[in-house]
Amino acid sequence: MPISKRQKIAMAAIVAMGVLGGAGVLMTERHRTGQEAEAPAASAGAASAAVPQSSEKTEHEAHAVKLDEAQIRKANIAVQPAGPGNIRSSSEFQGEVRFNEDRTAHVVPRLAGVAEAVPANLGETVKQGQLLAVIASTSLSEQRSEFLTAQRRRDAAKTTYDREKKLWEDKISAQQDYLQAQTALQEADIALQNAKQKLSAVGASVGSSNGTGLNRFEIRAPFDGTIVEKHLALGEAVKEDASIFTLSDLRTVWAEFAVAPKDLAMVRVGQKVVVTSSAFESKVEGTVSYVGALLGEQTRTARARVTLSNPQGAWRPGLFVTVSVLGDSQAAPLVVSAEALQTIENKPVVFKAVQGGFAVTPVMVGRTDGKNVEVLGGLKAGDKVAASNTFVLKADLGKASAADE
Repeated sequence: MPISKRQKIAMAAIVAMGVLGGAGVLMTERHRTGQEAEAPAASAGAASAAVPQSSEKTEHEAHAVKLDEAQIRKANIAVQPAGPGNIRSSSEFQGEVRFNEDRTAHVVPRLAGVAEAVPANLGETVKQGQLLAVIASTSLSEQRSEFLTAQRRRDAAKTTYDREKKLWEDKISAQQDYLQAQTALQEADIALQNAKQKLSAVGASVGSSNGTGLNRFEIRAPFDGTIVEKHLALGEAVKEDASIFTLSDLRTVWAEFAVAPKDLAMVRVGQKVVVTSSAFESKVEGTVSYVGALLGEQTRTARARVTLSNPQGAWRPGLFVTVSVLGDSQAAPLVVSAEALQTIENKPVVFKAVQGGFAVTPVMVGRTDGKNVEVLGGLKAGDKVAASNTFVLKADLGKASAADE
């Protein structure tokens, strides 16, 4: 049976559709094969990416300082357990270091004159009796001349008295001559003592120490101290009441602070205080030595002061300080040494002893008296922490962080 033209067209369309379907199946198989090949590679990539994560430090390790027992002993780091203790309540006042006015002298010449020598220098530490300056004074020359004259008159009066006394005892001269000689001697003694007292009042000796002149006046240090002010130069004319040197014994200083009326009940003479400064790490203990009985007219506060021992000269006058006046002792359930506390990222922390070193442990703190700090959270009783030289641990922690970065 012959095939018509329309049947031929239909058969061609069926063949074309079959070819297209086979091509689609082939492409689908290739795409599936490619996904299966990529899956192992992706798994391998994920595994390789997981390797650096496993090498990263844990949070505990990143905030720890590794030290063995020998290193801890070498660094003098004491380890103490946290536990109950006593905290002395305190009130803080802002103050300033000043000269101890009981050991500060404003040296004046007490005689007008001209400076012949000024061996003392500003800032020099001098001993009692050490020469500060030499003044040439005409008034001193007159006083010494008066003394020498009175001394010679007294010597002459003594000679006359001895002669008249012997003549009277030998019945050679009258008693009246003897009595007149006795009166003259007494008057000469009075004149001599008067001239000597004038020299003593100005601090001058009866004669020049080296015999160079009657007008030479030596000014010497009244006590051991440091020259903190100097207002005299070679050849300068000075008045008798001019302050030419200010000498202060800086081995003791005053820490003065103002006390408001509401705080006067907490500040009493004899109370223990702790004085600190933001300028350096040192602190010093002392006692309140004075509390003013009157309030200032402008400030309406009372002045109080603490006498501080200053053998090394660290507490310099003009330094701003914080004076913590300690009150009664109160029990606290958990305390650590004040030296155990450090600040990292503006948060208080302690270094808790762990296996192989110390771990940084954030804590919540409460009251403190300068020696002990109350711990409100972050530790429990019996936990051992570094109690001294903790700045060494903080420095090592900073070095480790820098190395990691």
